[in-house]
Amino acid sequence: MATVAAMYRHPIKAIGREEVDEVDLIAGQTLPGDRLWAVAHEAAKLAEGEWNRCVNFIRGASSPKLMAVSLKTEGKKLRLSHPDLADLLIDPATEGPALINWVRPLVDKGRAAPTHVFPAPIARGLTDTADPTISLAGMASHEAVAARAAGPFAVHRWRCNIFLDGLTAWEEFDWVGRTIRLGEAKARVEKRIDRCMATTVNTETGDRDVPTLDILKDYGHQDFSVGVIVTKGGRLRTGDKVEVL
Repeated sequence: MATVAAMYRHPIKAIGREEVDEVDLIAGQTLPGDRLWAVAHEAAKLAEGEWNRCVNFIRGASSPKLMAVSLKTEGKKLRLSHPDLADLLIDPATEGPALINWVRPLVDKGRAAPTHVFPAPIARGLTDTADPTISLAGMASHEAVAARAAGPFAVHRWRCNIFLDGLTAWEEFDWVGRTIRLGEAKARVEKRIDRCMATTVNTETGDRDVPTLDILKDYGHQDFSVGVIVTKGGRLRTGDKVEVL
């Protein structure tokens, strides 16, 4: 039987991650607190108040140093940490310029410069897909890739929301098209999620050090995790059971 091993949210898209013990899932919405803001760049073409594609924002795929940011919620503010920078404590909703100044040196030279903080539309985060999906993966799938990596390979490389214990490697792929129970909630498993260069980056240093995509291709795909859409809301806690209905 599968159980929730860990859950993560990423309040600012591509910038930091935070582990959570429980969430209240809402039908048709992304993980609460996940991708509430993103940092737009000077080449962005944005539709205000709507979901926008990830190419409009700074990303770990093109600026690997971003992958080494960690995050902690402190009251109404977020504390951002990076090995090369002093910590920053801000409210992204009201202190956008401070975030832009802090993150600027982490954006690779030659890439479009960060310009402003862009808020997510109501009821959904700025996930990579147009549908309000939550990403879910088995720890066994992560361990299968990590075993072939030459160096440290933390789960944070995937920027995934929910990790499960109790599955065999890649078993979650078999759930596509099925409905699952997640604690008190239910969700429909929509599709497999293909991966990008962000996964090649060490999340402690911000350096590319593992050919993650080549490892995945040896398994016959470039995918990790599945995207699910919540169909019935409810509380989900670490340790809760997850089952196919």
